[in-house]
Amino acid sequence: MSATTTSTGEAVQFWILAVVAVLGALGTVLMKKAVHSALSLAGTMIVLAVFYLANGAYFLGVVQIVVYTGAIMMLFLFVVMLVGVTAADSLRETIRGQRLLAGLCFLGFGILLFAGIANAALKDFKGLAQANSGGNVEGLAALVFTKYVYAFELTGALLITAAVSAMVLTHRERTERAATQRERSEARVRDGKHVTPLPAPGVYARHNAVDIPALLPDGTPSELTVSPTLRSRGQVRDVSEEAFDDLAALERRSRRRLGQAEKYAGRAASDSAGAAGDERGAAE
Repeated sequence: MSATTTSTGEAVQFWILAVVAVLGALGTVLMKKAVHSALSLAGTMIVLAVFYLANGAYFLGVVQIVVYTGAIMMLFLFVVMLVGVTAADSLRETIRGQRLLAGLCFLGFGILLFAGIANAALKDFKGLAQANSGGNVEGLAALVFTKYVYAFELTGALLITAAVSAMVLTHRERTERAATQRERSEARVRDGKHVTPLPAPGVYARHNAVDIPALLPDGTPSELTVSPTLRSRGQVRDVSEEAFDDLAALERRSRRRLGQAEKYAGRAASDSAGAAGDERGAAE
């Protein structure tokens, strides 16, 4: 096949996945919630990995999925979910003039992108046969550490700067001095409530799971021992006497069924042993 032509399957694959990649990129920019933007970016990265694999760049495709999508992007997604960045936080302008600077950067990036696409369209497509003649990993290493070594180093410095900037932007100064353990103990004694630490979930109950409240000396459940988050989700299990009675009845039924199963198994074993003995006697 000529180096300047593309097969029908490659063309169909490109136009379908290109639409998905562009929609994911637009969703990354236009989504109001940071979690949705991260998911859209993860989808775009997976499509780019498919492009790499389809063009013979197997190493880049695997790295795109394992390192960028599976490690870096998922780590960013988990951090966003734990920190809880809302839409109001993302729209708040903390640096004066940052929207204007972002617009200028977007314009410059667009010019570079269209210039690169135009330059690539004006040249003949030669494929990866020559680049992968000595192996895909070897060819990639030769390009990264010889021709594009400065761009590679600048990209690494940019990623480190972005990581440090993210930590600086998420840092919050403490407005008041943190209370020491002695001060907290004195305040607890002074208030007269819960002088001793609260029992952990499940104490004096039949299970020590986090969704089971501890039992007080009189047998009533302590609602303060379960996380309010679980309580708001309705994920707190019942530890009342009625629940204990139902659990005991269920255990009795389970033991009864287990005994019946063992009885049937023993009877079947004895029948099979008797049948084997009869066969042995008949053979003798």
